[in-house]
Amino acid sequence: MTGQKFDALKTSLQKLGSVAVAFSGGVDSTFLLKAAHGALGGRACAVTARSCFSARRELLEAEAFCAAEGIPHYLAGVDLLKVEGVAENPPDRCYPCKRAILSALAALANANGYPRLADGSNADDDSDYRPGARAVRELGVFSPLRDAGLTKDEIRALSREMGLPTWDKPAFACLASRIPYGEAVTEEKLRRIERAEETLTDMGLGQLRVRCHENLARIETDEAGFAIVVKRREEVQERLRAAGFAYVSLDLLGYRMGRLNETLR
Repeated sequence: MTGQKFDALKTSLQKLGSVAVAFSGGVDSTFLLKAAHGALGGRACAVTARSCFSARRELLEAEAFCAAEGIPHYLAGVDLLKVEGVAENPPDRCYPCKRAILSALAALANANGYPRLADGSNADDDSDYRPGARAVRELGVFSPLRDAGLTKDEIRALSREMGLPTWDKPAFACLASRIPYGEAVTEEKLRRIERAEETLTDMGLGQLRVRCHENLARIETDEAGFAIVVKRREEVQERLRAAGFAYVSLDLLGYRMGRLNETLR
């Protein structure tokens, strides 16, 4: 079944003729970009948004991947904190944010000869609260992975078969998703979150989030990460205080996707 879905994906990409992939460097967009490049060659490119909502490490990895694969890569700077309805962080913040990003990427792609934009939405994404999906529909962005019915697990399995370095990469979302709705998003908070997550990753944690509750950091991680944090708790406290947090806590329920969306249910 997974093979049939992959064949359907390649066919749909070939029918597009050319495509720009909204590329973050994550599991889904890396797989889609690789498939698009395989199906279309130089008629496929990557377009990436550069903003304070994205971790710099992610951007460097995205650039490195495109360079290694010989895929054209274009960057669009987007000042998301100036977009109406973003910095205030309402529950639908993802909609104006996603619309601003996709609009910038579509304009950049079109200017470079790629009139069609595709994103990495997959068949599992409807299971979580995703107001940004509205922007995808409104702007006419293609979602080939979702259209092919490919789930996250299937994308990881296919990525592994293809030798992609992202096949087991932990899920990642924009840094603003670590800030509870209603609390203002600022560049200072975003950089603090980025520094904290980067230092925890360097300590060996895989899947994690550092949720920012003003000056308190709440760490969500998996069982392996949980053991590291407990064993090295004094070091974790010291490092996250150096990152800018006054208090550090460990969420006893661990990491789960869309944790802050639970307050909306």
